[in-house]
Amino acid sequence: MTTQQISDAELAGQPAAYWTGVAYEALIAYTRAQQAEKGYTQPQFWLLRNLSVNDISPDGEGMTLPELREAMVSYIRPEDDLAVEAEGLLERGWLTRDAEDRLRLTAEGEQARINLARNAPAIRAALHEGIDDEDYVTTVKVLQRLIRNAGGTVA
Repeated sequence: MTTQQISDAELAGQPAAYWTGVAYEALIAYTRAQQAEKGYTQPQFWLLRNLSVNDISPDGEGMTLPELREAMVSYIRPEDDLAVEAEGLLERGWLTRDAEDRLRLTAEGEQARINLARNAPAIRAALHEGIDDEDYVTTVKVLQRLIRNAGGTVA
């Protein structure tokens, strides 16, 4: 589907699922490309965040790969291989693995998480170019209503 030469009335009749799917894939691809240019992957950043007591981890006590997969179930993609991603972080010295296979964030890993998080505002700014906050909020509210109408829950 394309929006070229389609009236607003025709556009209003197009399936939201199609457009949300296209948007999702484009946004993920853009974000991941920007992160790759900086030398890391989105799953690696998620691992760092989930293991940081200063971010998502409730206790900073480390997690196994199955525990991390479960923690990320709502946003990890099928092609994401957390074992491979974790190995890359272990090689960088950003994670350690204990005798029970729990991954833990190192001091270097925590600093890397902080540094990598600094890339997010530029990615957001590029994606939001030409979209004012009022339009963005309206779009999110419409998406939330679509989710509720479909029987889903909005966090």
